[in-house]
Amino acid sequence: MTDIIASPSTRRLARQKDVDIDALAKRLGRTTIAPEDLDRRPGAEQAADTALWDVDHTQYGAVSDEPMSRFAQVAARNMAAAQSLIPAVTHHDRADVTAMEAFRHSLRSEAEGRGVKLTALTFHVVALARCLRRFGRFNASLSSDGQRLILKDYVHIGIAVDTPHGLMVPVIRDADRKGLWQIAADITDLAARAQARKIKPAEMGGASMTITNLGGIGGTAFSPIVNPPEVAILGITRTETVTIWDGDTPRPVPMVPLDLSYDHRVINGADAARFMAHYCTLIADPRHMMI
Repeated sequence: MTDIIASPSTRRLARQKDVDIDALAKRLGRTTIAPEDLDRRPGAEQAADTALWDVDHTQYGAVSDEPMSRFAQVAARNMAAAQSLIPAVTHHDRADVTAMEAFRHSLRSEAEGRGVKLTALTFHVVALARCLRRFGRFNASLSSDGQRLILKDYVHIGIAVDTPHGLMVPVIRDADRKGLWQIAADITDLAARAQARKIKPAEMGGASMTITNLGGIGGTAFSPIVNPPEVAILGITRTETVTIWDGDTPRPVPMVPLDLSYDHRVINGADAARFMAHYCTLIADPRHMMI
C-alpha cells in the first residue's frame, strides 16, 4: 500500500513502538494512520461478539446480496470505533438565516459573472472557521493516551460529500485565510472531484473539524458521529420557518437547524453552548463573519 498519511509525530512514535505503518495500514484497510492506531493488536478490531447477527435471512423471504465496497468497509470500521470509544454529546441549536440569504441572493449576479456557485454552505464554512479561531479547544486533537491536548495553529475544514461510492470528506485548507469567493470555488471543486473519485488521499486528512450538510435532502435534527482525531463535528439540516414572537406579534423567521457533536473528554456543555451561540450570531448577521 502506498501514500499512507501519517503525521511526523505518528511516524516517530511508530518507530519507538517498532510498528510498521505500511503493514498496519494494510491490515486495517486504511490510508490514514493516527497515533491511537499504533496500539491496535491484530484482530482487535474484530473483538466484539457479533455471532448473533449472523442470521439466515432467506428463511424469512427472498433476499439478494450487495457487497460493500472496500471504501465503505473502511468507513464503517472507523465510525464504529469512534462511536464505541468517544463519549460524544450532541448540542442542538438553530440560527436565523434571513440576513444571510438576503446577502447571498444580492450576490447572485456577481456569482454568475465569476462562474461560482455561492451556496449557503459557503457561509457556514466561513462562520465555522471564525469560531475555530475564537474557541481553540474545538480546533484541537486529544493525544492517544488522553493526557495532552494538541492545539492547532491552522484551520482546515472537512466537507462531507455523499457520493455513489460512499461518504468522502475532502478538506478546505486554511479556511480562515480565504475569502467567500475562494471558499465557494473550493467547495465546488472538491465536491465535483469527490463525485468523480478524483480526490487524492492527501486532500482528505488533517481537518480541524468537519461539516456534514443534509440541508439539500431534509431532516430536522440528527447526531453526527465525531470523526477522530477531530473533537467535534457540525451537522446542518433543512432550513425551516419558525414563528418568533416579537412582543404580542408573531413573526415567521427562516431558521437553520444545527447539530454539534463533540468529544466530552475535551469539551463540556458550556463550551459547546458558547461556541454555538457565537456561531449563530455570525450566521444571523454575515457582516460579522466578513470582518
